[in-house]
Amino acid sequence: MTKLKKIGFYLMIALISFYLLFPFYWALNSSLKSEAQLQMTPTTLVPIDPQNGSFSPTFMNYASVIKDKQFLNGIANSTIVAVTTTTMALIAGSFAAFAMGKLRFKGRKQMLYVILAMTMFPQVTILSGLYAIITTLKLNAWFSMILTYMIFTLPFTVWVLTSFFKELPVEIMESANVDGCTPFQTFRLILLPLTAPALVTTGLLAFIAAWNEYLFALTFTAIEKNARTIPVAISFFTGIISRQEPFGEIMAATILVTVPIVVLVLVFQRKIIAGLTAGSVKG
Repeated sequence: MTKLKKIGFYLMIALISFYLLFPFYWALNSSLKSEAQLQMTPTTLVPIDPQNGSFSPTFMNYASVIKDKQFLNGIANSTIVAVTTTTMALIAGSFAAFAMGKLRFKGRKQMLYVILAMTMFPQVTILSGLYAIITTLKLNAWFSMILTYMIFTLPFTVWVLTSFFKELPVEIMESANVDGCTPFQTFRLILLPLTAPALVTTGLLAFIAAWNEYLFALTFTAIEKNARTIPVAISFFTGIISRQEPFGEIMAATILVTVPIVVLVLVFQRKIIAGLTAGSVKG
């Protein structure tokens, strides 16, 4: 019975892994195919030459994407917007989380519930209102996207970081106070470094949300085309050939924009795991 459970468990893991990883494999497979290979029927699991059936990948789609000024401009815009949003969310969120987690004041619990409720609203419900405000104030697209992304990333950041600050022993603050530290010094020099795993985890999630966001970016850059972020830029790919659906180029661009996220996860994987598992065991 135990062996059957193990077999079932590993089979379930294999199915879930296949379900999650196959779209990425298919994007990679499609990005390595030429236009003729993409039109082959039935489709193939690897790039195959239509003439002789040999394995024949091509990097033509990647070369085309890298030379595309629209793609490079989108990468630059996404980097600026995502990094700025993440930095501002972590700075403001850490201050707010410190106050929520370690300071005692009237209405603290109610404020936390309000912050949590803000994360539950569908983004599309405020799109028209935000667009009207931004149009009236005549804000540029970059600032509009950063301000909008902060509305969604900041409540999440505050909520997650608050739980980490709550778990830090109050004796740390008392010892720092005895040593003559001000509350700000205690926060900056002692408590903030201890929450590094949480900062990395929430920061990475905020970065991914800003990097991948499409709806607001599409709306706010409708006029300012030079401010288009990478998801919007990819959606406007036209292809090298007239009236061509640039499926291979879109897949190549998708692989390229996924690389920074994968690199960040690999670099900070230990802190991410520490941040996700912190507080799960009491001792």
